[in-house]
Amino acid sequence: IFSIFAFATCGGFQGETTLLVSCKGVVNETVTAGFAYPFRLNTVVFSAPDPKRCGGTWTDVYLVGNFSSSAQFFVSLAVLVFLYCIAALVVYVGYKHVYQQNSKFPLTDLAITVITAFLWLVSTFAWAKALADIKMSTGA
Repeated sequence: IFSIFAFATCGGFQGETTLLVSCKGVVNETVTAGFAYPFRLNTVVFSAPDPKRCGGTWTDVYLVGNFSSSAQFFVSLAVLVFLYCIAALVVYVGYKHVYQQNSKFPLTDLAITVITAFLWLVSTFAWAKALADIKMSTGA
């Protein structure tokens, strides 16, 4: 269940950040840039609301950072963990007799579970760092 929430909240996230543009002799205006998964912030641009504003001196401003690798690693691993849990549930419930009779199957299952838990931990740390950097890049 946790993996469903993990890839749903990260993969479906959308945010935006705004800039207050003030030019001499012109009414202040806000410029908004929206960003979403996979968080390639370096492609998000603050475009001028009116190119002739500020005497035509406006140049497009881009956000800083590309956090797509951490986000995609986290979401991909969450999907794989979800699929593994479904497969394990099918084996435990549907093929319980085969699971109990085969001595190598529980050992293989344990190894896969340990590797999955380790990768889940690593991806969570990577995503937490990327999320902190995203907050820094889009904050004040």
